[in-house]
Amino acid sequence: MNAFFSPLGDQAIAVDLGNKIDEETEQQVRKLSILLESRQPEWLIEVIPAFVTVSVFYDPCIATYDVVKAEIEELLNHLGDDLPIQSRTIEIPVCYGGEFGPDLEFVAQHNNLTAREVIDIHTSGDYSVHMIGFAPGFPFIGGMSEKIAAPRRDSPRLRIPERTVGIAGNQTGAYPIETPGGWQLIGRTPIRLFRPEDEIPSLLQAGDKIIFKEISKKEYDAWEDEPNAENT
Repeated sequence: MNAFFSPLGDQAIAVDLGNKIDEETEQQVRKLSILLESRQPEWLIEVIPAFVTVSVFYDPCIATYDVVKAEIEELLNHLGDDLPIQSRTIEIPVCYGGEFGPDLEFVAQHNNLTAREVIDIHTSGDYSVHMIGFAPGFPFIGGMSEKIAAPRRDSPRLRIPERTVGIAGNQTGAYPIETPGGWQLIGRTPIRLFRPEDEIPSLLQAGDKIIFKEISKKEYDAWEDEPNAENT
């Protein structure tokens, strides 16, 4: 397949596998990531999948850019193979609106919908995590209906509470830590998305399938009172 290579500094290479965010490109990104991680060439440090690219960090003391590029090109010949791609399905409970989702009404008005319709559409999407980035554990989640798409805020908020669920354009996601941000906020989940005490600190990974489930404020409070109730 056609791929475009470009250096990222002196110890990483970006492999561009397409120019459109779609299921086919997502599968190619995942397959190349799986091949690299399963074969673990001695020069490999880290593989970071994104929307249409895979960034490959390598040890320049072991291999040069040209050597790494050549080995990746060889792996690209196997993307058509029947590779086992396993996806986790993770349910994310969300309490919508109110103090947790101050922009829910804006999203509704922007799309000529009611808040109830926005929630119903948001909880019925066919979602997958395209990449983790921006902040530790922040999932960029695709598959949201264009019926509830909304632009980023003109003026970003300086502080957004961790676990807040938002919409930006035709994507949705959740803030894993308190951070500034410009997404439209529609709710909050009681589940911690970033767990620095764990060996793998990000709850979500690229390729995960996501189900958003509406919960009440009472259920949210009960969930927070029971830390062992979180998805693991």
